[in-house]
Amino acid sequence: MSDDQDNKNDQTLGPQTPQVTLYTTMLCPFCYQAKGLLQQKGVSFEEIDVTMNSEKRAAMRDRAGGRNTVPQIFIGDVHVGGCDDLFALEHAGRLDLMLKAASET
Repeated sequence: MSDDQDNKNDQTLGPQTPQVTLYTTMLCPFCYQAKGLLQQKGVSFEEIDVTMNSEKRAAMRDRAGGRNTVPQIFIGDVHVGGCDDLFALEHAGRLDLMLKAASET
């Protein structure tokens, strides 16, 4: 895959799917866990691979308030954080609410 390509997961919730963006790297186990949870929930997402791409990583860092680790996850314009943050939202019962609210805007 070229540096200019972004992967798109084709799983969907329906016509008003929230915009979910994940910044990832190729060999990151936490990235795979986060993607797995979203796929299990039927959520489509844009995956931006920052492996070996300093411009995309800099854009991720700017958007994530200085965080340099992956994954960095956004639901709409809301910065969720990393994999642990995503799973914490799921365990607290708040992830579905955030996804629903983002799909309604």
